[in-house]
Amino acid sequence: MSQIGFDFGVEQPRKLVKVSPARLATFEGCARRYRMTYLDRPSPRRTGPWAHSTLGAVVHNALRALFDLPAAKRSPQRAAVLVVEHWKDAGFADSVQAGTYRGRAKRWVSEYVERHDVSMEPIGIERWVSAPISADPAAKPSVIIEGRADRIDEREGALVIVDYKTGRRTPDEYESRSSQALALYALAASRTLRKPCHTVELHHLPSGTIAAAEHTDESLRRQLRRAEETAEDLRLAADTLAAGGDADELFPVNTGKHCSWCDFRPSCAEGQQAAPPMQPWDLLAP
Repeated sequence: MSQIGFDFGVEQPRKLVKVSPARLATFEGCARRYRMTYLDRPSPRRTGPWAHSTLGAVVHNALRALFDLPAAKRSPQRAAVLVVEHWKDAGFADSVQAGTYRGRAKRWVSEYVERHDVSMEPIGIERWVSAPISADPAAKPSVIIEGRADRIDEREGALVIVDYKTGRRTPDEYESRSSQALALYALAASRTLRKPCHTVELHHLPSGTIAAAEHTDESLRRQLRRAEETAEDLRLAADTLAAGGDADELFPVNTGKHCSWCDFRPSCAEGQQAAPPMQPWDLLAP
């Protein structure tokens, strides 16, 4: 016979929060943008496509398709052809500008193949990793870290996280080391694939450079502790909103120059007032 209404002091386990590097970065950057991206339904009106995002997606897709080929067919010429096959004009000013960047992207990926050994077989390409984890090794998992890594290599028995970049700025070792996304991918990959992972790399296609960093267990834990704190904040805000809380108080706007290129600028009056709009092609690498 069931006993209803009695509290025996048993604490009910709380459901783990699933977070990705993208979700954490969005919440830390602007809580309102997080709400509009992940919680509001129907989704608020957005800007159109951005040319730099289109360019990055094309390069990522071409490199993914390259590693789907047998190693003997991963030539610079084939890499350039894959750029053309995956090309889109979304966000560019006109066909002339799109053609210019299509040519640049072909050169970037073909030179990448020339300069680097692409004959190895990565452990994962666009690999989804997900793992329950806690910054305290002795504690129960506090969050589920998940996301899709551009590439995961195995070198000398250890995993390496590779992230492709096509932006205006050339990344350096500091950026690789301080990247929360790379650190979380390293932690999730290590637990998903059961191999150590401390090396993270940013491969910048426009400059042909690689910014690599070696994490320690402690530096990875620091990034995870930060992720745990953010995850708890967004969980509490989301739960309170679902219970009838005030959306603007729980997810305040954070205005600044980034409002110029925010996807939700058309739906955010404060963002429109904070900074002038950018053209969809203004963030392209020169």
